[in-house]
Amino acid sequence: MSSSDAAPAAVALGRAAAPKLARLLTYRTVSSRVPEEVEEDQFEGFIAALPDLFPRVSAALQLERVNGFGLLYRWEGQDGQERQDGQHASGMTGADGRGPVVLMAHYDVVPVEDPERWEYPPFAGTVTDTTIEGRGTLDDKGAMAAVLEAAEQLLVQGFTPARDIYFSFGNNEETAGDTAAAAAALLEARGIRPWLVLDEGGAVASGAFPFVSAPLAVVGVSEKGILDVELAVQDAGGHASTPNRMGATARLARAVVRLDRSPFPASLPDVSVEMVQRLSGSAPLLPRLVLGNAAHLRGALTKVFGLLGGEPNAMTRTTVAVTQLRGSKGSNVLATRATANANIRVAVGETVESTMARLRSVIRDPRVTLRVVEGNDPAPVSATDNAQFGLLEDTIRAVFPDAVPVPYIMLAGTDARRFTSICDAVYRFAPFRMSAADRAGIHADNERLGIETFGEGIVFYKALMGAL
Repeated sequence: MSSSDAAPAAVALGRAAAPKLARLLTYRTVSSRVPEEVEEDQFEGFIAALPDLFPRVSAALQLERVNGFGLLYRWEGQDGQERQDGQHASGMTGADGRGPVVLMAHYDVVPVEDPERWEYPPFAGTVTDTTIEGRGTLDDKGAMAAVLEAAEQLLVQGFTPARDIYFSFGNNEETAGDTAAAAAALLEARGIRPWLVLDEGGAVASGAFPFVSAPLAVVGVSEKGILDVELAVQDAGGHASTPNRMGATARLARAVVRLDRSPFPASLPDVSVEMVQRLSGSAPLLPRLVLGNAAHLRGALTKVFGLLGGEPNAMTRTTVAVTQLRGSKGSNVLATRATANANIRVAVGETVESTMARLRSVIRDPRVTLRVVEGNDPAPVSATDNAQFGLLEDTIRAVFPDAVPVPYIMLAGTDARRFTSICDAVYRFAPFRMSAADRAGIHADNERLGIETFGEGIVFYKALMGAL
C-alpha cells in the first residue's frame, strides 16, 4: 500500500470497525481497589460481547480466563503444536529461532469525575463523522479492539501466523492489579518465553519535542518504577486553642517542603540520549547540531531538560509528588497523627531502596516515619539493536511514513512490566496518532479516538502480525 492510499484505507477500516469499539465503550468496566466498587456485570457483559463482535477470532483462537476477568487468547501458528500429554509446547522456538509473540492491552478504565463536562456521554459509545467518543477510546479499549479487528480480517484472508500469537487483555491495569502478573506466570509455568511482548505506552505523538516538527513514534523500552510512600507523624494532639510548635501537621508540612525543595539529581540516561540523537535529523540546523551530539553534551542537555519542566524534566530524574494529606478530623482538634502520600516515579538506574534512603536523607527528621505502601523498581531496558525493535521500526515506517521511530523511557506504568521476567524484548507502543490535546484527554474529560487514527491502528497490527 502506497502512502497516498494509506489515508483512505485507514478511514475505511476505522469507519467499518468503529461500531464495534463503540459498543465496547458502553460497558462501565471501571476498575477499583475496592472490590465492592467493581461492577462485575459490566465486565461480564464486555466479555460476552466479544464473540458477537469478533466471531472469527472467537471461533479460531483458544481463550482462557485469567484471574477472573483477564483474557488470554492463543492463536496457534505454523510452528505451534501440543505435547502428547496435552501440555502446551508453544514456548519452543520455531525454525527461525523465534518464539511466540504477546500483544497486550487492557479494557478496564478510570472513573469519570463529572459526566456533565463531557461533550458526549462518556459511556454512550458515540460515533461522529470523524471520531469515536468515550472513556477508554485511547486508554485502552481502542488498542484492544484494533488488535482483535486486525486478527479478524487476517482470518478472513485465511492467514495463519508463522508462530503462536497470544493476546493478553487485562482487567485491572488502572489499579496496578495482578491479572497481567497472573497471565505471565501462567505462560512461564508452561515453559513459554515470548520472543516479543508489545503493550500500550508510546504513540505517534505530534508536538512532543521542542524544535522537531515531525511526529515521533515513541516506543517505550522501559518504564519508571512506581512507589507510594506514606509519611507519618505522631503527636499528643489536644485542643486547637493551645497549639504547640512543630505539632504533627507542622512537622509533616516541613518534611513535604523539604522534599519539594530538594529534587532528585538529574541525569540523562542512555535511552534518552539515543532518543535525542535519532530525532535530531528532523530538527532545524542549529538544534540538529546540538541534538545530534547529545552523547557529548549530556550534561548541558540534562540542565536544559530540567529547565523545560514537565515531561522533559521528568525524563531526567526520579520525581516526587505529594498527592494526599490527612490530619485531624475536627477543625478545632490538633492532629494526633498526620500523614501524606508521596507518589514517586523511580528513574532507571535507581531502586526503591535507594529512593527510600534519599527520602530519609532529605527529610532529616526521625519523627517522620516512612512506610512503603507499594512499589516496584524500574523495568529492565529492552534493546534497540535487536530484531524485535527492528520489526517495530519497519512496521511503524510502513504505516506512519512521516513519523520518526525513537525509543524512550515511559514515565507512567503499564502491565508490560509484569512480563519482563519471561521476555527480554518488552516494548510499549500504541499505534495511534495523538496530538497534545489527544494526550490530555487520557484519564480526563472528552477522551476520543479519531476514526482514521483507529484505522491506522488496525493497519499496524495487521502488518505486524503478518510480518512475524
